[in-house]
Amino acid sequence: MVVLKTAAELAAMREAGRVVARTLAAVSDAARPGTRLTDLDQLAADLIADLGAKPSFRGYRPRFARTPFPAVLCLSVDDAIIHGIPDRRALRDGDLLSIDCGACVDGFHGDAAVTVPVGSVDQAGHRLIATATEALAAGIAAAQPAGRIGDISYAVQTVCRAAGYGTPAGFGGHGVGTTVHEDPDVPNTGRPGRGPVLREGLAIAIEPMVLEGGRDRVRLLRDGWTVVTADGSRAAHAEHTVAVTADGPVILTVP
Repeated sequence: MVVLKTAAELAAMREAGRVVARTLAAVSDAARPGTRLTDLDQLAADLIADLGAKPSFRGYRPRFARTPFPAVLCLSVDDAIIHGIPDRRALRDGDLLSIDCGACVDGFHGDAAVTVPVGSVDQAGHRLIATATEALAAGIAAAQPAGRIGDISYAVQTVCRAAGYGTPAGFGGHGVGTTVHEDPDVPNTGRPGRGPVLREGLAIAIEPMVLEGGRDRVRLLRDGWTVVTADGSRAAHAEHTVAVTADGPVILTVP
């Protein structure tokens, strides 16, 4: 069931979004060669607590998961697309690191992600990240009142396909509110003019996932969470929580 948000509820989500934005910025700055993923996760945990919020992901168990998520951040490196579990792995020069963060304030969540280069990254890696960012911007621009979910999906798909990249089948964005995943689904591929109507008060996470190898096939690791490219190619992930308003889309996960 799709739940539309009141102005007060969107304001609470905006506060959660500020926490998410500040956490993503701090973790991005700390993501250097030699830094362990667990250290980045602890940094996020401490900052979210200091800002008076709660982490959305730690202990979260959606329908698709066998076990609750054990960390504050999803940290996905290179061929890991989403839901990477932080471990003691040290980042290496040239890695692509996707950082996905959720925070909760007054019972409402914000959810966003960014992919950052670690040290010196090749031009192809920078292009992959830039395409994910461009696809996100296109998806947000399409989130207009009285439009359709398919308009967002098509905008994201168009950018990714034009660059020659794949998108993982069956994975995409989602509604956000009192839980971090709500209806409706927001696929990264689709047809314009199709799907649920974008009504004022709708809050959704738009999150392009871009696969360098150009194919859409993925596989799930044994941890039950981490989704990786089937061909071993790199991936990039970008995400914002967005509210549909009478004046157009409003990004909730910015400082």
